[in-house]
Amino acid sequence: MKKSKTYTLEAPDGGWGILVCIGMAMPFTSALAALPSFGLVFGDFLKSIGAESSAMAIITSAFFSSMSFAGLFSGSLFQRFGMRRVGVVGGILYFLGTGLQLFATSTMHLMLAFSLVQGLAFGLIVPTCYTTFNHYFVKNRVLWMSFAQTLIGLGAMLYPIVMQKLMQWYGFRGCLLVLTGLNAHAILGMLVMHPVEWHMRRVPIAPEEEELKLQELEQPVKPTVVVRVQPETPLKAPTEEPCFHGDPVSRRLSHAEEHMLKVHCSRASSITSLGNWSGPVVVSDASPQMMHSLQASRRQSMAAGGAAGGATGGSVTQVQDDDPPKKGWVRTVVDFLDLTLLKKPIYVNIVLGITFALYSDITFFTMQPVYLFELGYSRPDTATIIAIGAAADLTSRIFLAITAVCIQVPSRYIYLAGAVLTVFARFVFNGITEFMGMAIITAVIGFLRTWLHVPLPLVFADYLSKERFATGYGLFMFTQGNAMFLIGPIVGIIRDKTKDYILVFHILNGFMILCAVPWVIEVLIVKFRRRNKIERNNVDHDEVENQGRSAIVH
Repeated sequence: MKKSKTYTLEAPDGGWGILVCIGMAMPFTSALAALPSFGLVFGDFLKSIGAESSAMAIITSAFFSSMSFAGLFSGSLFQRFGMRRVGVVGGILYFLGTGLQLFATSTMHLMLAFSLVQGLAFGLIVPTCYTTFNHYFVKNRVLWMSFAQTLIGLGAMLYPIVMQKLMQWYGFRGCLLVLTGLNAHAILGMLVMHPVEWHMRRVPIAPEEEELKLQELEQPVKPTVVVRVQPETPLKAPTEEPCFHGDPVSRRLSHAEEHMLKVHCSRASSITSLGNWSGPVVVSDASPQMMHSLQASRRQSMAAGGAAGGATGGSVTQVQDDDPPKKGWVRTVVDFLDLTLLKKPIYVNIVLGITFALYSDITFFTMQPVYLFELGYSRPDTATIIAIGAAADLTSRIFLAITAVCIQVPSRYIYLAGAVLTVFARFVFNGITEFMGMAIITAVIGFLRTWLHVPLPLVFADYLSKERFATGYGLFMFTQGNAMFLIGPIVGIIRDKTKDYILVFHILNGFMILCAVPWVIEVLIVKFRRRNKIERNNVDHDEVENQGRSAIVH
């Protein structure tokens, strides 16, 4: 009798995921390329209504603030309505926001259309795209993210040239009308964000692997570890320890015996991740799948746990209180927004570093066209320099995609290198005024800009689990948007009062340094602690071996 094949479902890592990359590029191109070209499109309009350069900083800062609030609640909206629906709503709002700009006659109208409507829309689009991408790609994330960002870079390179031509041919209002039609593609981009379950790959399981799994299920009963946890109390140490030759006995273990227990019951020891479990728990040396199910159902009843534990030859029992404690509103908000991530120093350092770096980068490229006008550059020359920077950005994205195939570098190290090198390049930029030098240094900064944008979502994807990515990235968007909203107007006011762009560029460079320096310090601290931990574990291992030898002798 022929045995039927068994399959396992895996992420596509291609297939429909390629359309996801293209769909992500559609709204990202118009949104991210619009910021450096904002002065090119709206500069004359703002001057005609008597708005100063601080108005530009306020409008762009308000855009990111609106985006941050939408991003903060994106994770909860995904759970209630689904990612694709939320993304489509974002695409529709983005299209409508561009259409409303056609009727703008004041700074307030522009803030409502661009900052509020399009900001909220982009705040829904970004987590939709990145979370969907994170589900579709597991093995080659850097490669495919570089592919998507290359498409975005290609659009960003052409964007200022197209805007300049549209302004020349159709004027300000006509340019916005054509742009409204182009931004309708954001809706199409969100429609291709299918749930990954629709396109999972069926990978056959080899007979050898299947037999190995059956052998694991047929293993004899393993010793039981008894762990008692007080209600709503973090797990510190078990009050009852296993006796490997009979029933558990209550006693305190020595340091060496505790280490020996970890060696023999490593899987069971991971139960410490249960955190604030309510009631006593009795856990066997369960399989990794059982441990995963325990962690996933942290505050739920486990009536079916005994049957699952029996499959591995052990038992899982939970005794819950009759009246579980009710959560207060503060705890409800914390759980709803996953604010416990803010307890993690590394996560906070990542968020603050990227927030400062992004603010510095976006504000620099937003102010550069206005600075070039101040130096006496014509509109075509300014558009050419912006396009050169975008072309260098595109070249860097292609370079990063090719490099990712050959060399595997952590995304965060790429980001750190981009921040450090950008600081030095900006210092050179401040001393250049002629066209050729400006074109070259803009190309260098544009090349490095890729290292700040392509790895950005991957830094969070590498640190956060899939389940926490949407909320974790939403918290980052909230922090980044509000930081830009608070800092942006201050920098704009400094520019208006001093009339000194070089001073503003030095301030922006200082924000880039606030990303690089704390990250370097963190890398050094983590490496130092890891080295000490390895040395301490080696000492503990020697103690265990000595204890074992003495026990055999006696």
